Amino acid sequence: YLPKIPSLFTMQVTEKKADPEVNLLFYLRKVRILSFYCNRSGLDGSCGACTVMVSRYNPKTKTIHHFPATACLVPICSLYGAAVTTVEGVGSIKTRIHPVQERLAKCHGTQCGFCSPGMVMSIYTLLRNHPEPTPDQITEALGGNLCRCTGYRPIVESGKTFCAESTVCQMKGSGKCCLDSEEKSFANRQEKICTKLYNEDEFQPFDPSQEPIFPPELIRMAEDPNKRRLTFQGQRTTWIAPVTLSDLLELRANFPKAPLVMGNTAVGPSIKFKNEFHPVFLSPLGLPELHFVNTTDTGVTIGAGYSLAQLNEALRLIVSEQPKEKTQTCRALLKHLRTLAGAQIRNMATLGGPVVSRPNYSDLNPILAAGNATINLISKDGQRQIPLNGPFLERSPEANLKSEEIVLSVSIPYSTQWHYVSGLRLAQRQENAFAIVNAGMSVKFEDGTNVIKELQMFYGSVGPTVVSASQSCKQLIGRRWDDQMLSDACRWVLDEIYIPPAAEGGMVEYKRTLIISLLFKFYLKVRQGLNKMDPQKFPDIPEKFMSALEDFPIETPQGLQMFQCVDPYQPPQDPVGHPVMHQSAIKHATGQAVFIDDMPPIDQELFLAVVTSTRAHAKIISIDISEALALPGVVDVITAEDVPGDNNHEGEILYAQNEVICVGQIVCTVAADTYVHAKEAAKKVKIAYEDIEPKIITIEQAIEHNSFLSAEKKIEQGNVEQAFKYVDQIIEGEVHVEGQEHFYMETQSILAIPKTEDKEMVLHLGTQFPTHPQMAITAIIFFLILMPHKLPKCFPFPHFCVPTIFITSHRTGRPIRFILERGDDMLITAGRHPLLGKYKIGFMNNGMIKAADVEYYINGGCTPDESEMVLEFIVLKSENAYYIPNFRCRGRACKTNLPSNTAFRGFGFPQATVVVEAYITAVASQCNLLPEEVKEINMYKRISKTAYKETFNPEPLRRCWKECLEKSSFYARKLAAEEFNKKNYWKKRGLAVVPMKFTIGIPIAYYNQAAALVHIYLDGSVLVTHGGCELGQGLHTKMIQVASRELNIPQSYIHLSETSTITVPNAVFTAGSMGTDVNGKAVQNACQILMARLHPIIRRNPKGKWEDWVAKAFEDSISLSTTGYYKGYQTNMDWEKEEGNAYPYFVYGASCSEVEVDCLTGAHKLLRTDIFMDAAFSINPAVDIGQIEGAFIQGMGLYTIEELKYSPEGVLYSRGPSDYKIPTVTEIPEEFYVTLVRSRNPIAIYSSKGLGEAGMFMGSSVLLAIYDAVAAARRERGLTKTFTLSSPATPEVIRMTCVDQFTDMIPRDDPSTFTPWSIHVS
Repeated sequence: YLPKIPSLFTMQVTEKKADPEVNLLFYLRKVRILSFYCNRSGLDGSCGACTVMVSRYNPKTKTIHHFPATACLVPICSLYGAAVTTVEGVGSIKTRIHPVQERLAKCHGTQCGFCSPGMVMSIYTLLRNHPEPTPDQITEALGGNLCRCTGYRPIVESGKTFCAESTVCQMKGSGKCCLDSEEKSFANRQEKICTKLYNEDEFQPFDPSQEPIFPPELIRMAEDPNKRRLTFQGQRTTWIAPVTLSDLLELRANFPKAPLVMGNTAVGPSIKFKNEFHPVFLSPLGLPELHFVNTTDTGVTIGAGYSLAQLNEALRLIVSEQPKEKTQTCRALLKHLRTLAGAQIRNMATLGGPVVSRPNYSDLNPILAAGNATINLISKDGQRQIPLNGPFLERSPEANLKSEEIVLSVSIPYSTQWHYVSGLRLAQRQENAFAIVNAGMSVKFEDGTNVIKELQMFYGSVGPTVVSASQSCKQLIGRRWDDQMLSDACRWVLDEIYIPPAAEGGMVEYKRTLIISLLFKFYLKVRQGLNKMDPQKFPDIPEKFMSALEDFPIETPQGLQMFQCVDPYQPPQDPVGHPVMHQSAIKHATGQAVFIDDMPPIDQELFLAVVTSTRAHAKIISIDISEALALPGVVDVITAEDVPGDNNHEGEILYAQNEVICVGQIVCTVAADTYVHAKEAAKKVKIAYEDIEPKIITIEQAIEHNSFLSAEKKIEQGNVEQAFKYVDQIIEGEVHVEGQEHFYMETQSILAIPKTEDKEMVLHLGTQFPTHPQMAITAIIFFLILMPHKLPKCFPFPHFCVPTIFITSHRTGRPIRFILERGDDMLITAGRHPLLGKYKIGFMNNGMIKAADVEYYINGGCTPDESEMVLEFIVLKSENAYYIPNFRCRGRACKTNLPSNTAFRGFGFPQATVVVEAYITAVASQCNLLPEEVKEINMYKRISKTAYKETFNPEPLRRCWKECLEKSSFYARKLAAEEFNKKNYWKKRGLAVVPMKFTIGIPIAYYNQAAALVHIYLDGSVLVTHGGCELGQGLHTKMIQVASRELNIPQSYIHLSETSTITVPNAVFTAGSMGTDVNGKAVQNACQILMARLHPIIRRNPKGKWEDWVAKAFEDSISLSTTGYYKGYQTNMDWEKEEGNAYPYFVYGASCSEVEVDCLTGAHKLLRTDIFMDAAFSINPAVDIGQIEGAFIQGMGLYTIEELKYSPEGVLYSRGPSDYKIPTVTEIPEEFYVTLVRSRNPIAIYSSKGLGEAGMFMGSSVLLAIYDAVAAARRERGLTKTFTLSSPATPEVIRMTCVDQFTDMIPRDDPSTFTPWSIHVS
């Protein structure tokens, strides 16, 4: 019996059959049928999209505690007596929207909208606890929420509007506006520059007193003195919630193997991803004996039930009250608690969880062990204490808990005067990521000396458990804390902690380096501490080493967005040029935007689960589906034999037949009455394989086996071979750029609804190209297919999804709902093409490049998909912004046994131009010039022709470049960085500026056409629909702006209907940054046709109203409906002649980024980015700047932390947010400036430019700034000037390229003696 969970408009819920296996997310979405958010995008709590606020009353303190939680991890049985608030309960379009929702929308903090409800709930929960938060609290609250679209800046800004102090347009707290500074002056500008994308005066006030009260009935329940044990019986499991400690101990004795569930942050993912099963759960959530803090003169004892957030608060109080020397362990824990997971997990996970489970990656356990913590245990037989030490963490049998024992609390002793404790960690990103290596270290000295009395070192993530370097520590007892001790300690620790070369997780040499690099950091910190104790006796560490002690701070981002103000003479109701809010923003922020899986259940609908290949290249011997078919709820299992038409559509194989050609290829699908039944049945399908050779995984292997998907593409100008004979220097090199996962927040989703009459089927799906799946289906069986496109999706075309759904629906005659889980989505759909670039460059000593011979190879995967077109784009765009008179570029798409890589933002350009910038930087190094000087020398300067002979004017490129250098103060900051580098040995700063010449559109003319349909109704309202797909990029918003201007009516009159093949047939893909260009022209055409029809009426009654004119037109039998059409840009490319007008126009830009690199760990911090983008005339500056910022952050992820890991057998390891790290709010620039540069583009609508993809390459300025910082480190160490820094520049790559005594010290394994855990596939 689960009584009355108030949630959602203060609705009381009584659930009499609560199932312990049902989480809150599933319950809210499927049982209560709410327009909630998230589906199966993560289910491990890492993305934050399903954040809710949970509120509980504490009868002991008489207080109400509000905290954020991820609904996918919250068992509904754990919510007895809790209030749950979802985004619908915060505010609704139907009632009123909350200021948090309003400001997120009006500050342009939504694009696709999938993550927006989670963002709202994180900020809202913070405001319930802190009505006037600080900017840092806003940033911390959002640390557990992922966003793929916006780049986070506008989301943070929306939260900052609730802060007490002014946070807009401040320069590092100086209170001065950056526009007032001389370097930021915009003198000599003809246009007035605006910097506000929203009007704060429009915000409704925030009144904390008007929030819903906590339900009094729950207070009465919490204070009930006669509480009794709660038992919830599910179909397979039992949930028992004791209400007294003695009751818990009795249950523990009866069910010794039952997990104790508090936050479910460990048990939940284990059940989901490791298929663990527990028949009984014990949940002592409310026991006061587990929730307490007790301080004494010797230390602090904290209840095991304290959440990590509560632990954080308790430790902060202790640190504020106790002398610094006593709180070393507490402060070490606090440092790690700030970045451990996100706010949601920190509020759910408990102190006792990691202590009991002892995961090898725990950030807290090594510190607790180093601080000599003890664990207080209790059972029916009594209490005892055990040390939280090496044997316990290493799971020694004699140190384990007894099966009937539970952890009651953890005691943390205070440190003493000559005692030092530290926690150290390094992760792929700063927050919300498991550590690659972490450590807890402590040393105690003989009083008044630097002679080691006690020493402890514990490392996490270097073995199957946390590891203690106990033998090394014993050997060091009695030694002085000096450099010789450090040298011996490093050698001994490396000998003691052995990481096998093929260890799970890989990065073996990097982890070995981190082990001693972190030890060195601890050594320096202790030396500094000793110096403070007695400066005369203990010399301080060198000044140049000081920065090694400092972790990168987490700063709240700030910046400015600059764009051309609207002409003051423009009519007030004309929205073109204004920063108009996204037309779906309010729906996004209120959770009322309907995604595919939000659509209500349909009678008799079935759910689909996939069975995929586990081999990269193998013959299928047999497929046994009998056991799957016998399970309850299973309706059908579909294989290649069941495909009614061609199983191969344009090279894309629907179901594997006879052989599999990659891990993740669909072999069959299971249709069942529930997704759980379908998934369980999918596990029962038995497939026998026989491996086939060769198995091609990498580009090098493809080249070796001459395995390609298409013929070579080439462009050439001048005489390359001849030019090489007359240059001063020639360099050769190669660059690897790994792939990238799309990581759209909504996974591939389709709902197919067959119609009983006329052989129709309606498909709701996320796609950029409605025509393609329609064609794919009609190739299988000739039916009329109607395909409404439902709301935002992102990026890849679902080549494989649609036909499989259609076949199942056609066979069964029932609706099919197909929502891929994140792991399956990442495995099956693949992403950006990995690339190998090889170059040979001839240049003069002054930096002038005379000849370039460049070869590109991309890893296309096992089928063609879009690889040939991506390769063509790479070759055509391969010169970027530089004129090289003798230039040759060739490219091949490799066929490998990986899932087929596909279209991704930038379409090859972000990978290819990294190679260009790499050889430009190499030339600069050889010539002892700055890379920016070599770029300036070789950049296009006058009206020119590309290598494929298309004419263009680079004047906007030169302007963006010049403004970027000047207004970013590049040269002054470059000198400051050099000065910083002179003073700091272990931290280095780097700056880089990159220019960009990007293209939009497709080199095939018929792919540039578009159509629209516009209706005017008698009440004056207007319906607009077009063939473009809204992906969150604001396309629909701009189309409303276009229609508003052309019809001269307010935007409120216009309704935009979602894209559908019913209304606009044969729509081309929304890609190539041309969505607004072509669809805008089509909408404009339709509106102009209608206005021409209305013109005689308007002329006769010029003072009439719009409604009058429409009514009169109807009376005169004038049609108020029409289609609009745009033929498109007439592009072409002749590959035989190697020339053509391949693209309609170019988008130019420049970006400057500054980073700071920690040479000891490989971590980096992005300090500042300035972007100058040639926008021509922006139809909507808010949308365009949002696209630029979002693309930049996505590009930054590509070039730095986003890393796909494959086994040598072709198995993708990175299948979720825990394994694949996209940037979070802590990764964005501390200072972020974006300027839209004005130019003219008469061939596009309103002289605008397509900016959806261009910002992606701007992220490479971060990669090149890292290169600059690493180069500074290498120069100081006397290493060669020229080196290759491939992409992504992960912490591993950065650290191992900053060669020093520690990288030289580690043991290296002969590659021929082992098979690595993971490999690069570029």
